[in-house]
Amino acid sequence: MILHLSQNRSFLFVNPKLPPPPFQPQTRLRFSFKARTFRVFNSTHIATLNNFSPVESKRVPRHVKIEAQRVLMDYLHSTRGYSFLDAEYISKNCPNFVKSLIANIFVGGNDVDVDVDGVAHSLRKFLRYNPINEFEPFFESIGISPSELQDFLPSGMFFLADNSALVDNFHVLCNYGVPRNRIGEIYKEAKEVFGYPKGFLLEKFREYEELGLSKSFIIKLGVCCPSILVGDHHGEFVVVLDWLKRIGIEDDWIVSYMSCSRTYSWKKMLDAIQLLDEVGYSEEQMHNLFKANPKLLLEGFGKKLRMFLVRSHKLGVKVNVMYSYFMEYPHILLNKCAKNLLRVIDILCAIGMETDEIAQILSNYMHLFSTHSFKGPRTVISELKVEKAELLQVIKDDPLKLISMASSSKKKSPKQISVYGLFGRSRFGL
Repeated sequence: MILHLSQNRSFLFVNPKLPPPPFQPQTRLRFSFKARTFRVFNSTHIATLNNFSPVESKRVPRHVKIEAQRVLMDYLHSTRGYSFLDAEYISKNCPNFVKSLIANIFVGGNDVDVDVDGVAHSLRKFLRYNPINEFEPFFESIGISPSELQDFLPSGMFFLADNSALVDNFHVLCNYGVPRNRIGEIYKEAKEVFGYPKGFLLEKFREYEELGLSKSFIIKLGVCCPSILVGDHHGEFVVVLDWLKRIGIEDDWIVSYMSCSRTYSWKKMLDAIQLLDEVGYSEEQMHNLFKANPKLLLEGFGKKLRMFLVRSHKLGVKVNVMYSYFMEYPHILLNKCAKNLLRVIDILCAIGMETDEIAQILSNYMHLFSTHSFKGPRTVISELKVEKAELLQVIKDDPLKLISMASSSKKKSPKQISVYGLFGRSRFGL
């Protein structure tokens, strides 16, 4: 019965639940992979990979990329003599180079089945007759972006083996524990490291260990501050570490706040510590200040903040007062706020206020003045159209009037402000 129904064409036609028979093409569609015409350097026959292939406008199938990585790894390991570990890492971590490599053998238009064997064969044939510039995949694998690549490719050199110092120092960094994808940061900031003679870099690491630094600390420090790997280590870096020990801050604390995407200056750090010491900060105060504001140590003092600290110290503002403000109102440490406070000092000096009076006003109202931008002294006096002595007396009576009179956030006409007498009644139409 079932057999009879299955042979009945009308039954198949009227039953909508049965799916139509699948389309089966008579012939299988395939890509054709052939080696294209390559551009080469006339003198060396080193292939320059084609960056204008149709493959760039299409997504390269994942299995094609994997096969290309395998071929590249085999080429680097078996043909060029790389260690298996190096060949594997480079081939798997240079996606842009692999994509360009595929572009030179990828021929076809539609998204159809890909003959993986054809990919491998074409790539091997290409690499057999067109040696690549090995620095391109190597630099990309250690973290140098393709946009930066041209700035670092050595002139007239195409094989890594030709630069034995670079290879040796690269392996020293790897074996010491520096992540391979971070070595590019060291190369960009301290290229000299990769020209060291054999054993020199390892000896430098040992010298840092003798200072009592942990291996993990040295590794992160080398990536964030590659300059410590160049020249004599008995410099600003060691002085900063000595200071941190004196004020009770551990080495691991500072490195925990460092970012590998930034670079740091030990000179700025040292200047910040020494300035606080010069103006009278105790070791405990420095410890608490840096613990509460790590950026203050890592990035150092800005120019305006440095000037404000020096001037306020000369005016007689007590260290304990400054310390209390910095701890309670950390925004004062911003360069913008320091600039505002410098303007306040300029205005008060311009109208003839005594230094002890300026110190008193700053000690009482620093946190309020720091959040307002002020005009220059000449502009303030000119716009108010008053004598300096009159303005001086008004500010002595109420220092916060300075915000209303000199702030640049609101522009006021002279008619809005009038002063009556030096000791008489003062009225501000604010």
